[in-house]
Amino acid sequence: MLDKLVNAFGPSGNENEVRELIKKEIEPYVDKIEVDAMGNLYAIKGENPEILVCAHMDEVGFMVVEINEDGTLKFLPVGGIDIRTVLGKRVKVGRNKIPGVIGSKAVHLLKPEEEKALPQWENLYMDCGFTKKDEAQKEISPGDYAVFDTEYTENGEYLIGKAFDDRIGCYITLELAKKNFPFPIAFVFTVQEEVGLRGASVVGNKLPVKIGLILEATAAGDFPQEKDLGRFPAPGKGPVITRLDKRCICDKELVDLLISIAEENGIPYQIKKPTVGGTDAGKIHLSREGVRCAVISVPARYIHSPVSVIHKKDVENTMKLAAKFLERTGGSR
Repeated sequence: MLDKLVNAFGPSGNENEVRELIKKEIEPYVDKIEVDAMGNLYAIKGENPEILVCAHMDEVGFMVVEINEDGTLKFLPVGGIDIRTVLGKRVKVGRNKIPGVIGSKAVHLLKPEEEKALPQWENLYMDCGFTKKDEAQKEISPGDYAVFDTEYTENGEYLIGKAFDDRIGCYITLELAKKNFPFPIAFVFTVQEEVGLRGASVVGNKLPVKIGLILEATAAGDFPQEKDLGRFPAPGKGPVITRLDKRCICDKELVDLLISIAEENGIPYQIKKPTVGGTDAGKIHLSREGVRCAVISVPARYIHSPVSVIHKKDVENTMKLAAKFLERTGGSR
């Protein structure tokens, strides 16, 4: 199932394919499924759950904004993408997933001043093999989305693919839904996280829960010759527990509980030290009268790029830690 989720086409605002995959997989294990006007998917076990588990379905991607006379496509990023990572990369464009390449000047054609400057989005284009505007218009329209064309693969203990942020959270949430917790619980898959936590903005108002567990991917920093990035987590060293980031200070009791559970059960863990980024907890914890939130993340190299890398053991240990956390918090109702 993880390969299907990672390979699926699902940029922010166009998560339909991912949602349908999840809906089909989770339906036998829950009592009720709903989709709200934003596109968030709610899979509910039992009545009146006080706990939710949340992961976002969307990935960073692109939107076509104009078709040039020569059939190439002007586009803009959807979500935070480092422009340096996109040059020459393969993409899938539009409803028919037309294959294309993000083009720019070859190095041989660059002027000296261009060699030293970062490329600009307005100077890039997508080349899908069309030679005329009217030819391209038969397949693609302004407003169509595109995503990186990267296939999921495995390399020993490592998993390689696009969109682990946050399809890995979706996968773990799905697996948790298959377990028989003896209390009501809501499994929520949100939209538009990458463009401002927009789907999560309505989740906490729809579900009057008391505790939210957000499952995510977070940036790893174990790069060669980058000693100052050692404060960032590393793949293979365990799930990452967040104390705070730019959007949320996690509930201290829940953070301490996660640490205690990990230590009691021999689950390796890491603490997110830099207060960078944000998750759906940033909106959910502000819902209604407030929701106590905790965040567990799988460390991933190269997130928000055409390909990222995670470790199998981190996935397994995140699942263990999340399951035991739910048993402890749900059992105290």
